[in-house]
Amino acid sequence: MSGSTEGGTDGHGRTTGRVLSGLTVAVGCVLFLGGFLWAALVYRPYTVPTDSMTPTIEAGARVLAQQVDGSEIRRGDIVVFQDSAWGDLPMVKRVVGVGGDKISCCTRDGRLTVNGTPVEEPYLQGSGPASPVGFTAAVPAGRLFLLGDHRGDSLDSRGHLTDGGRGAVPRSAVSARVDARAWPLGSIGIVERPAAFSALPGGISEPGPLRLLTLCVITGAVLVLGGAAYGPIARRKGRTHG
Repeated sequence: MSGSTEGGTDGHGRTTGRVLSGLTVAVGCVLFLGGFLWAALVYRPYTVPTDSMTPTIEAGARVLAQQVDGSEIRRGDIVVFQDSAWGDLPMVKRVVGVGGDKISCCTRDGRLTVNGTPVEEPYLQGSGPASPVGFTAAVPAGRLFLLGDHRGDSLDSRGHLTDGGRGAVPRSAVSARVDARAWPLGSIGIVERPAAFSALPGGISEPGPLRLLTLCVITGAVLVLGGAAYGPIARRKGRTHG
């Protein structure tokens, strides 16, 4: 009777283990696949063709950009946009001014100013001034003033100051906001919002859901692998006890 009871208990335990293993795999699959599907709906990959955003984004790097409406863009965001006055291909630049702003460069210590407030820009290439050529621009309503992080080698709003938009592009020209670097492997990481713009009216934009999506995918993968590994481990233990 004792052996029968122990056998029944072991059998019940194995059945419960198989059920829990199946649930773990199922939940893992939902998180893993759901994370990928959600990311596919929200994000698009882009290749940055030039070094105008160096050192933040190197030439040839792949980035993940969240599809957003132009009205959601704030100062400091790196955006993907397309404007006929700038060419026929999507471009990637950083927003330093929005409608109503007065952008000027440079102060005595070489900094860019927004409405008279100097902006600290630690992401710039090199240690020189924020622009090798001085300029002042008033950003029209509904438009964005865009600069590359490599100010010495970037064709940006400074080169379009005599255009109808005074160098700024319509918010409607923006299709996405860059959230992360995806390639090459050594550069993979989240693109943080610059803290310097947070003190200005309107602040900075909220981070996209990429961190949450990454957590879902990683957690899902761990659950699937852990649940799938239960069966072989349980059988091996059963043979050992037998």
